[in-house]
Amino acid sequence: MTIIGQIFRSALGNQGFVAFARAALRPFPKIEHHARMLNYRLKRIGRAQSYQPALQVNLVNPSNELEKTIFFDVSELASRDVHTGIQRVVWSILSAIATLTLDQHSPVLVRADIRDRIIYAERLFGKGFSSNNSIDPEGIIKIAPGDLFFSADLRLTFPFSSLQELHSNGLRVIFTIYDLFGLTLSDMLPESYQRSFMDWFTGVLATADAIVCDSRAVADEVHAWLQNHSGARTTPLPIGYFHLGANLEASKPTEGVNANEAMLLTQLREQPTLLMVGTVEPRKGHAPALDALEMLWKAGTDINLVIVGKEGWRSHDLVRRLRRHPQRNKQLFWLEKASDALLMQLYAQSTALLAASFAEGFGLPLIEAAHYGLPVIARDIPVFHEVAGDFAFYFPNSDSAALADSLRHWLQLHASGQAPRSADMPYLTWAQSTQQLLKVILEDHWYTTYQPADARETPSAK
Repeated sequence: MTIIGQIFRSALGNQGFVAFARAALRPFPKIEHHARMLNYRLKRIGRAQSYQPALQVNLVNPSNELEKTIFFDVSELASRDVHTGIQRVVWSILSAIATLTLDQHSPVLVRADIRDRIIYAERLFGKGFSSNNSIDPEGIIKIAPGDLFFSADLRLTFPFSSLQELHSNGLRVIFTIYDLFGLTLSDMLPESYQRSFMDWFTGVLATADAIVCDSRAVADEVHAWLQNHSGARTTPLPIGYFHLGANLEASKPTEGVNANEAMLLTQLREQPTLLMVGTVEPRKGHAPALDALEMLWKAGTDINLVIVGKEGWRSHDLVRRLRRHPQRNKQLFWLEKASDALLMQLYAQSTALLAASFAEGFGLPLIEAAHYGLPVIARDIPVFHEVAGDFAFYFPNSDSAALADSLRHWLQLHASGQAPRSADMPYLTWAQSTQQLLKVILEDHWYTTYQPADARETPSAK
């Protein structure tokens, strides 16, 4: 890697610098777009310069022929832990695995470093994760044929060349796919993310022995995408899925409720409150939800809307609208930096969760709400039916007026005790979710297998 390449990669890997740059550019969408594209191109150049194959392969003879190592990838988590989304899922899975005894498997944490090597990452989790005391906590990983590399993380700049070399020496590889938004929602996501996701997904398809998804809906979507893009994968690909866990307290929750937030919780108890949870971005449906609430407020309905989630991409106009709204801090509340402790209290005391997303890979807030017995009002999309079944109230996937009408109807049902009860919704704990995941990846419980047109037989992911 050249000195210039090292400087660029070091700067782009500094999360404080990246956060500052994003905040500074956010009011200028066109400049932000060009900056994101420059960032994307520089990262690609840096990866091309950094690859050093002679440093990666490190084969060992296993001390126990029956015991295999599971290398759990935490590359993005080690670089940037935002305590939400995929990082929350990864922490929850790791926390559950740390309490389990895995027959014939030894779990170890690994990550990609700035030189695109795959190294141990045992220091991330602290003591008690790996039972192997002989490994170098930050050294290059040592593999034996039949070991498994599993990634529940999402590192868009992952060094697939390094992993492919290990794969050719007997390492099994399984990745998690949470959604295909980078391929399917071009009007809602930045071009830089779409290109980065396509690079990552191409690497997954070229390297993985199998993939696991976070819902049956995503598994079906991946299978359909492969069928419609016949050259993307030339060998059979087993596809599995598992469901996520509902108990927020088991996912390394952030703590703290300050005095102003405590006063807000008291204020919200005075009238019905709808809670929206998720990053503020077009896909999440905050804008049409706010349109619908404005119709209710104009008609004199006493109801609060609480939004928990940070500012996301392509949300400049909505953010300005939220911050300047005449109902802000009266009936409209946007909590950009709410702790998990505050979120849990909001789940416990709100009137209903409003899940207005146009697309989701799973919909974690639905089962988190059910865990607290909070009724769920959800957009009528397939994955929400998979997750919530008959235990949610669904509104049409159409316009804001239809949502306003649906909210009026739900309030009437709720007042008469006839609204669907989320407390009866079946869901998993994170321990159960992790056991379901392990059953898929360790025992070959695959949901389906993509078969290319010229494939003759289906290999096991083993």
